[in-house]
Amino acid sequence: MTTITLKGMTWDHPRGYDPLHACSQLWQQRTDVQISWDRRSLQDFESFPVDELARQYDLIVIDHPHVGQVTREACLLPFDPARLADIGKGTVGASFPSYFWEGKQWALPIDAATQVQAWRPDHLPQAPADWQQVMALARQGRVALPLRAPHSLMCLYTLCAQRGAPAQVHGPALFDEAIASEVCEQLRELAQMLPASCWTQDPIAVFEDMAKTDSPIACVPLIYGYVNYAWPGFRPATLGFADIPDFEGRGPVGSALGGTGIAVSAHTRNPEAAFDFAVWVAGAEAQRGPFAAAGGQPGHAAAWEDNSVNAAAGDFYRATRATLEAAWVRPRHDGYMPFQHAASERLNAGLQSAEPARAIVQALNAMFLESLPT
Repeated sequence: MTTITLKGMTWDHPRGYDPLHACSQLWQQRTDVQISWDRRSLQDFESFPVDELARQYDLIVIDHPHVGQVTREACLLPFDPARLADIGKGTVGASFPSYFWEGKQWALPIDAATQVQAWRPDHLPQAPADWQQVMALARQGRVALPLRAPHSLMCLYTLCAQRGAPAQVHGPALFDEAIASEVCEQLRELAQMLPASCWTQDPIAVFEDMAKTDSPIACVPLIYGYVNYAWPGFRPATLGFADIPDFEGRGPVGSALGGTGIAVSAHTRNPEAAFDFAVWVAGAEAQRGPFAAAGGQPGHAAAWEDNSVNAAAGDFYRATRATLEAAWVRPRHDGYMPFQHAASERLNAGLQSAEPARAIVQALNAMFLESLPT
């Protein structure tokens, strides 16, 4: 019997590559299907055209805002709903439905993430409970925030939703002008107290700085969670994770959902083999077992609730679960992804100048309206 060989594309970080490599080796022992994985940078992961990847790979790890675009391009194959009961039931927050578009499931969550709070347990007795505590630490020079595109926009999304005015994914206006203007002023005030490097840093860069032994950073109030940094010994300092800071008693609501899903290329010559692996690696057995053990950040609730998985990561999952469950799903229409990058750059230009906050929001709303399908 000829061995089936598949190629996959994921993102270049231990959390993105190691668990898929480990699970693929185990899968080959079970099925004789061989899967190799290539990697692309985090920035490419957020912007590289999925249709180009689909012509080269059988399996592709994607971000949920891509689903509108990939539906139009017809570059992925939809999953059979009859095989997905366990995965759907095990969704953490909206991770599973975030890949459902126009009546079809285009990817399965293998990694659940949203903006949470990171802190240094050796610098603080506990994570800041609310934004007043965060601002007090910022005045002492002890706060950082990743503001490189698209993360500034993610902060705007999260803070608007937390104030009760989530961005309207179907438009016509994305942001409530008054609330979003208040948030822009909050971000501008906070940014003035942050290291200048924050404007060029993504979450990984901020975590690397924060995890240095002598780092002054005690708190990052909004950052996509990376479980690796909660492992003792992964970096010189072990980080703690918590729900996002509270705003006026509203709780940890509205965080901009992230995470990744595994999808099957419409160009694969072995769709059955690709689907079999995708369904298995997104299921409870793999997620709480080899996927988590190899350094993954699972997308299935069975792993998030598992005692051993939590024990290995300082209770990362339990400590941030409420934020994940109340997270907000970004726009996903065809045309959104170019908007996301352009809007983040426009937001950063406005925040770093004296431009009135309302003018920034008006510009973002106009850009979003142009991105919507006619």
